[in-house]
Amino acid sequence: MFCFQCQEAAKNTGCTVRGMCGKEGSTAHLQDLLIFHLKGMSLIAEVSREAGIDVPNTVPTFIAQALFTTITNANFNDENLEQWNNKAVALKTTLLEKAGDAISTDSPGWDDWTSTDSTAFADCSACVGVLSTQDEDARSLRELLIIGLKGVAAYAEHARVLGVEDQNVWDFMITALASTTKELSLDEMVGMVLKCGEISVAAMAALDKANTQAYGNPEITQVNIGVGTNPGILISGHDLKDMEELLEQTKDTGVDVYTHGEMLPAHYYPAFKKYSHLKGNYGGSWWHQNKEFEAFNGPVLMTTNCIVPLKNNNTYLNRLYTTGTPSYPGAVHIEEHPNGGPKDFSVLIEQATTCPPPQELETGSIVGGFAHNQVLALADKVVEAVKSGAIKRFVVMGGCDGRHKTRDYFTQVAQTLPKDTIILTAGCAKYRYNKLDLGDIGGIPRVLDAGQCNDSYSLAVIALKLKEVFGLEDINDLPLSFDIGWYEQKAVAVLLALLYLGVKGIRLGPTLPAFVSPNVLNVLVDTFNIKLIGDVEGDVQAMMEGR
Repeated sequence: MFCFQCQEAAKNTGCTVRGMCGKEGSTAHLQDLLIFHLKGMSLIAEVSREAGIDVPNTVPTFIAQALFTTITNANFNDENLEQWNNKAVALKTTLLEKAGDAISTDSPGWDDWTSTDSTAFADCSACVGVLSTQDEDARSLRELLIIGLKGVAAYAEHARVLGVEDQNVWDFMITALASTTKELSLDEMVGMVLKCGEISVAAMAALDKANTQAYGNPEITQVNIGVGTNPGILISGHDLKDMEELLEQTKDTGVDVYTHGEMLPAHYYPAFKKYSHLKGNYGGSWWHQNKEFEAFNGPVLMTTNCIVPLKNNNTYLNRLYTTGTPSYPGAVHIEEHPNGGPKDFSVLIEQATTCPPPQELETGSIVGGFAHNQVLALADKVVEAVKSGAIKRFVVMGGCDGRHKTRDYFTQVAQTLPKDTIILTAGCAKYRYNKLDLGDIGGIPRVLDAGQCNDSYSLAVIALKLKEVFGLEDINDLPLSFDIGWYEQKAVAVLLALLYLGVKGIRLGPTLPAFVSPNVLNVLVDTFNIKLIGDVEGDVQAMMEGR
């Protein structure tokens, strides 16, 4: 195997025996093979469209879902990944038959490997993985594009299930994946990567629209972090539609629902406030789940990525459930309703009634709900605080949390920043500092949590609005710094979105991506002044000076 798509890539180069995430080499091979099929599918779809042959949106929808299941910590189940590959082969074969003479098997990058023999998968996957591209810079740009697309796919899929789709996003997925089968110049590849940033903005905008249409605009909310006396179900991941259906089905059952990790922001949406049995948020970010899921005592529902493989002393596999694109060996998977209705969570509810209440980890509350609509409602107050000097600087510290020991840097930055700074955050990076008592500035909390990682879109909207209010020509002229933690592929999509919006001087950590070659890194540094995080004192001083 060779995998370098996440921040934990071994020796910041790549995992070659077993993933640092816990996936086996066989799993990595099946994921590589699935990407290979998606490339071939995209190439056939692109050529078909150019020939005037209809390609339905079921194709890019499948591509998005398949990309989503290859995101870090989403799918550890080889049997399930074999099923994904078989579905991909079937869809690719259908496209091929429909295309007929429009397809030439002599086309560059052509692939007609359509076996469904699982014993042959490993042999094929070994020659189509990341290292099949020999040139280091071409490999870097192709993988940067694919990794960014995985994040875009996740956001597009969440929006789709809520009824919002952007045709430009679907079309680009096909174009971008097909481009990775072609011999493009490095400049053309860079252009495709930056175009991915533009599409990432569109995907996040679609998801923002989907979430707010369905559940209202997030509001400032105090979220309980203690526990009640009823048994509970813990929901983790990112999917708000699953959250809605679970809350509906648990009404009047005596079973409470708790959020975990990136599901915390569900509490901020008005539509969820009517559920009195939505009890609070349990625990912290994703990587603490081995202890937190064990202590919760009740069923746990994983709606997306951020699964951590169970340790030998964990006993909660019989109450771990997945739904949607994630899968884990031994966990029960809740399937889509065959007729398109709500999923059936009755098995979780029945089990929950037999479980003891959650073990209390902490007490108190945390505040959030500062998405763009809420912050812009406070715009006059914020602008006045900036003009008066009460607020000297905003620091965006969104992104991902993770296990890397040096991530304590982000906690220390939050503690070290002067008291006249505001931290804007989104994603699970917030757990490094959202329970600290950092005070407020004239009633404005010093940590403004916009929501999930996709709600980085809100932070961009806020920044662009402030640029307009202050009459500035360039977003980089704002009293605004970016100090971003990254871990997986959605964070890469957010990073590309920020670059598309013209943001420069981003600090990124705790390490730079292993999939970025030295030459590609030089391009990013020269064009966007991207830099690796340094020491806390030095970085804080530089940010306060606008560097």
